[in-house]
Amino acid sequence: MAKDRKRSLTVAGHRTSLSLEPEFWEELQTRAAARKQPVSALVAEIDRSRGERNLSSAVRVWLLKRASSK
Repeated sequence: MAKDRKRSLTVAGHRTSLSLEPEFWEELQTRAAARKQPVSALVAEIDRSRGERNLSSAVRVWLLKRASSK
């Protein structure tokens, strides 16, 4: 089983870390590239609308919703 990968990035002007499984990192990078934006900008967008959910969970849910709408 693949281990989560933890990466640091800047979101809304502050450094934070995000822990995701490799498959989610790959899809997040693919989605960011398709939008011609850095991963940190996409994560910042997800962060603004995540509500009470933690950031890693919010990213997974955001990706899941996009995958199911294909």
